[in-house]
Amino acid sequence: MNAAEVKLLAEKYFEEVRSYRRYLHMHPELSFQEHATAAYVQQQLTALGLEVRPGIAGTGLTAMVKGRGDSKQTIALRADMDALPIHETNDVPYRSVNEGVMHACGHDAHTACLLGAAHILQETRDQWSGNIQLIFQPGEEKLPGGASKMIAEGVLKNPPVQAIFGQHVYTPFEVGTVAFCPGKMMASTDELYITVKGKGGHGAYPGATLDPVPVAAQIITALQLLVSRFHSPIEPIVLTIGKVIAEGATNIIPDQVYMEGTLRTFNESL
Repeated sequence: MNAAEVKLLAEKYFEEVRSYRRYLHMHPELSFQEHATAAYVQQQLTALGLEVRPGIAGTGLTAMVKGRGDSKQTIALRADMDALPIHETNDVPYRSVNEGVMHACGHDAHTACLLGAAHILQETRDQWSGNIQLIFQPGEEKLPGGASKMIAEGVLKNPPVQAIFGQHVYTPFEVGTVAFCPGKMMASTDELYITVKGKGGHGAYPGATLDPVPVAAQIITALQLLVSRFHSPIEPIVLTIGKVIAEGATNIIPDQVYMEGTLRTFNESL
């Protein structure tokens, strides 16, 4: 089997993979709630004659494609399955039917691609030796993620996996382009959860309150100063506050402000 043959098989299964992706896009599920997604993936894998191991880390599953011979050499291909809590506004026939949930990070494409790989690997299994484990991971968007849970439950054992490959779609790259580099390519993520507690009251009498809103605003600004003024620009680091909730009103000062964010870096010691 060579690259040209693989390309022909990819073209053969293109429409099928696209149908997988559109179905998954239409039926997104949040982290560790991917029950229907896992059932759909299992149905497709079973139809290919693969033995599926479901229920890993809750909603994760695996399937093994065995090549010719008795080689124990095993590599793994991994795709994540969860969606995000985002309202979809795209006007397409396959837009999300689950209100407030959307595949906005490409995990529908990742899962569809791995199902497509399952087709190709199963069709060509007499042309290569060893084993290829297909890993469908839940909960990539929520820490602690599904990867660590699946590993703890032995997904990389029996047989032991020598190497694992994953991929992520990236819209700035043209279709058909694959990007890679030595070392780390994607940054690690730490999540931030901050609650600023004060004393609420009527907006006409701020002196009788301990207003948490300006304090939260100061914290957001100060966090950006930590990144830009107290950290070396040689090592990239990105801090984002993406969620701010103050349950007040136009004339009501809230009791507290809740914030969530992420810190991304290639150096986890930071």
